[in-house]
Amino acid sequence: MASLSERADALEHDMAMELERKVAEIQPIRSALYVSGEYDPASPRHDLFDALAAGKRFLMGPDPRIPAMPARPTLQDFFRMRFGNTQHVLQSAKLARDAGHEDKIVLACLLHDISVSGFINGDHGYWAAALVEPYVDEEVSWAIRAHQVLRFFPDPDVGYEYPEAYIKYFGPDFTPEPYVHEAYKLFKAHKYYMTGRLITMNDHYAFDPNVRVELEEFEDLIARNFRQPEEGLGFDHSPSAHMWRTISMPTRAL
Repeated sequence: MASLSERADALEHDMAMELERKVAEIQPIRSALYVSGEYDPASPRHDLFDALAAGKRFLMGPDPRIPAMPARPTLQDFFRMRFGNTQHVLQSAKLARDAGHEDKIVLACLLHDISVSGFINGDHGYWAAALVEPYVDEEVSWAIRAHQVLRFFPDPDVGYEYPEAYIKYFGPDFTPEPYVHEAYKLFKAHKYYMTGRLITMNDHYAFDPNVRVELEEFEDLIARNFRQPEEGLGFDHSPSAHMWRTISMPTRAL
């Protein structure tokens, strides 16, 4: 008679073998964006062609190697199951909340880097704003978009200095592209400027390895200020639904 531990080990082995079987039959597909830098995306090479050559089928749904999302996923589900390195935005939101800022500032801090956490790094403020625009107030999405640009420009009137970390990360001679300077002039004159600036004020300080913030601390905030679609993020036919589906199923072929 197998012990409980032996039965658990056998079950885990069977599950692992079943996963291997599923993955062996199909080919998860990475789009050109994900392979750029590994090889020239303009070359004939592509995961689709590799799959055809290997006699595999294309993956046209959820990837069995990552946790399955609920049928009607919420923002919290994406935080827990698709976003990585969320401590930064959670710490940013906590800093804003502890400073006494209103809900819209705290929410903007909570969401400002979700593109980096789960989607695309480049132009992350613009992508994050596009992700949440259908579900938050205009001021929140505007501020998220603007913070990407504003973080490069000091504002002595509110005590914001160019982050020393950027000198380390990007080099002392780094200068943002011309479009960033052009956007800054527009954002600086906007009525929501200070909302975007407050994200930067609660942003680059929020990398404390000794602080642990839990998403549950912001459940009420999300419930009050984020319009969760009844159908689930990705299935409500909003202008950004396709982006949420891509995060949910990142290796789907088409």
